[in-house]
Amino acid sequence: MSTSPSTIVFDVNETLSDMSPLAGLFEEVGAPGALAELWFTTLLRDGFALTAAGDNVGFSELGTDALHRLLTSVDLDRDRSQAVEHIMAGMASLRVHPDVPEGVRGLCQAGYRLITLSNGSTAIAESLLERAGIGDSFLSLLSVEDAPAWKPAAAAYHYAVLTCSAEPSEMMLVAVHPWDIHGAARAGLQTAWLNRSGASYPNCFSPPDNTVTDLTDLSSVLAARVA
Repeated sequence: MSTSPSTIVFDVNETLSDMSPLAGLFEEVGAPGALAELWFTTLLRDGFALTAAGDNVGFSELGTDALHRLLTSVDLDRDRSQAVEHIMAGMASLRVHPDVPEGVRGLCQAGYRLITLSNGSTAIAESLLERAGIGDSFLSLLSVEDAPAWKPAAAAYHYAVLTCSAEPSEMMLVAVHPWDIHGAARAGLQTAWLNRSGASYPNCFSPPDNTVTDLTDLSSVLAARVA
C-alpha cells in the first residue's frame, strides 16, 4: 500500500457536519431531543439493510420515513408532517465542526486532492461546504445516490475510485464512523479515523491506518509518515 495518498475522501455526515443541533430541532417540535440520535441510527440501519438486499434508496427518503415512524406516538406541538419538514430542513442547514475549515485548507495546501463520498445527497454536502467557505477546496462531491450501493459496501468506494481515475491504494477515507473505515479498508483504500469522541475503536473492524482527534492534525500525521 502507498504510504502517501494522492486523494483524500471525506465522509460528510458527522465527519464534516456537526449534527449536535439536531437534538434542538426535535425539541422545537415538542419531541425529546434524545430521539435525534435514535433517528439517525434508524436511518443508517434502514440504508444498510436495503443495501444488503440489493437496493439503493435516497437518504432524504429514508430520513423522512424514519421520522414519520418515530414521531407517530409523540405529542408534538404541530402536525407531524410539519414537524418532519422542520427537522429535515434543519438537517440541510447544519454547520461544519470547528476544526474542519482549517483542516481542509491544510490538506489542500499540502497538495492532496479532496473529494467527498456521502450516504447523503450531493446538494447537502455542497451547501454545507459553501456555508463554511471551503467549497472550492474540493474537486468532486460524490454521493452514493449515484453509486451502486451505500457505504460501507465495496461498490460505493469503488465508485469513488473510478470517478477519480485512481487506484484504491492512492486514496484515503477520512471518517468518524468505524463501519466506514472498515468498508473502505476492505475496498483497498487507506484510512484515517477522526476520533472526536475519545471512544475505543471496535475490535471487530479493520483498524485505521491513522487516527487523529482533530482534522487539523491529519496533514502533519501524513507528512510524518512520508518522512
